[in-house]
Amino acid sequence: MNSIDCDLVIVGGGLAGGLAALALVALRPELRLLLIEHGAEPGGNHIWSFFDGDVAPQDRWLVDPMIAHRWTQGHAVIFPGFQRDLATPYNSITSVTFAVHVRKTLGDRLLIGADVRTLAPDRVTLADGRIIHAQAILDARGPGDLSALRCGWQKFVGHALRCAAPHGVERPVIMDASVDQHDGYRFVYLLPWDDHNIFVEDTYYSDTPNLDGVVLDERIAAYAAAKGWDAQSVHREEGVLPVVHGGDFDRYWPVSDPVARAGVRAGLFQPMTGYSLPDAVRFALWLARQPLDGLPAATRAFARAHWRQDGYYRMLGKMLFGAARPDERWRIFSRFYGLHPALIQRFYAGQSTMADRLRILCGKPPVPIRDAMRTLLNPPA
Repeated sequence: MNSIDCDLVIVGGGLAGGLAALALVALRPELRLLLIEHGAEPGGNHIWSFFDGDVAPQDRWLVDPMIAHRWTQGHAVIFPGFQRDLATPYNSITSVTFAVHVRKTLGDRLLIGADVRTLAPDRVTLADGRIIHAQAILDARGPGDLSALRCGWQKFVGHALRCAAPHGVERPVIMDASVDQHDGYRFVYLLPWDDHNIFVEDTYYSDTPNLDGVVLDERIAAYAAAKGWDAQSVHREEGVLPVVHGGDFDRYWPVSDPVARAGVRAGLFQPMTGYSLPDAVRFALWLARQPLDGLPAATRAFARAHWRQDGYYRMLGKMLFGAARPDERWRIFSRFYGLHPALIQRFYAGQSTMADRLRILCGKPPVPIRDAMRTLLNPPA
């Protein structure tokens, strides 16, 4: 058929689009819903992880079926001269568990391998000529016009390693910053799947999005060798995420754009970390309560409020990239990880209280005061 009719079409089967579809199928099963993904599977090639406090207990039903691994013993961080274990449990969703659950739940409401040619408020035209008519369209295809934002970048390469002998890592290491510093703030992220399998990610808070995958592959191999691991890589992924420290929301999402948005395309992520899962869950459950009429204006208002609320995190990002020497940026995170665990948890969830915000800025600063003030007071170019 060259024409299909739906109530709602979600374009983009990544984290935001997939969670929105799952929430709607569960809470509004009467809707004629279609999720369109251009790839062979929803979710792409990613691992999404979250702390227990990132998702409210009453909302965990949305993500719990996709959790590939859960570490109840908490997690750790490592910095030069400082190491800390934190008790908050940690969870990971893989693209495989995500794809399996989305496929099983959506059934024929999922369309994969479909290239979108154009979007309009009431229809999607595919590259093969099919037209899908709907009461509303939700665009969840990843970043929009990032030139409207002022960004640093979090970029990474990750390898799943199979070790010949037990690797000895008992809990996730969110940041191992004891490594040599290159290209900004560098740390290694570790997820021990079991005694012999571990995911190792080499991550950078960098001024540029340029990623030399070969060099990072070599650094991961060197890290494993230094740990004494006789390991073979069985899976690889890479990515570049914006760390937003300024910009113009109205340029990023013009009021004239008539199509509703979700996820990173709507600016719905923690700007200091690029972390999007908590916002994706909150948005999906909010969306399930909204009428389809007026959805473009409603989603833009939701995202606009999020942009205003996250001004504090953009300020921190501006200080990180503007006031701290690249090879000294690790000191900011080391100081932060010395604070109260509940404050750290709220920060990652994007729900820092006013007291949290003051505490983060109080005390001996990890960057020179003069440089920090100059960075905050100078208008953007």
